[in-house]
Amino acid sequence: MKKSVLKLGALSVVLLGIVSCTNKEKEVADKKIDELENYIDSIATLSAESRQTNWDQIEADYQTKNTSANEVLLNLNQDDKESLQEKVNASNTKYNDIKYSVITVKESEAIMKENNANNNSSQLLRDRLFGAGKIGSDMSFNWVNKDNILSVYENFFESYKQNKSDFTREDYDEVKLLFEALDSRKNTVEKEGLSSEDNNQIASIKLKFSPMFKMNRIGAKSRENQEAKE
Repeated sequence: MKKSVLKLGALSVVLLGIVSCTNKEKEVADKKIDELENYIDSIATLSAESRQTNWDQIEADYQTKNTSANEVLLNLNQDDKESLQEKVNASNTKYNDIKYSVITVKESEAIMKENNANNNSSQLLRDRLFGAGKIGSDMSFNWVNKDNILSVYENFFESYKQNKSDFTREDYDEVKLLFEALDSRKNTVEKEGLSSEDNNQIASIKLKFSPMFKMNRIGAKSRENQEAKE
């Protein structure tokens, strides 16, 4: 009888120890998950500008807290683990929504900066070839008429020869579009009384320009491919 009592007492101590350990692990898990939830809630209250400015640090802190929360779940019984896992998943979903908004803003700004840079580069090229402010992004040559079209071609060709060594492959693509747009305007101007003499001189310029442009464009492409390999 005495041995049975002793065994029962020892078993009780063991059970109490297990329960105590389980409760402690649950408390630790609750604390870690609360920290994760509170952290994400605090991110949500920040302004979009603050989130974007400090995003690298926010991301690093989130990863640390999320890892800790998931690690403590491994020590729990199945019931506790499932209920707390749902809280972690909900927090992750909320965080991912915030992250998506930050990334979207960053991507939009990057695209805008790239577009602005491209637009500025294209406008600089147009100004070089035709004069400042003469040609915009619409590539309209309505200002060209039978009286000035020859000088437009001449200035274009001279400027092209002076600057072609600085052109990128994208610049050559832009030059091609511009020249085609100018040619399209010439077709209209011809019907408005373009003189035969001016027309012949324009034809001579085009005859010189076309093979030169073709070779220069190929050279730019080869140069950029070589630089990419290096």
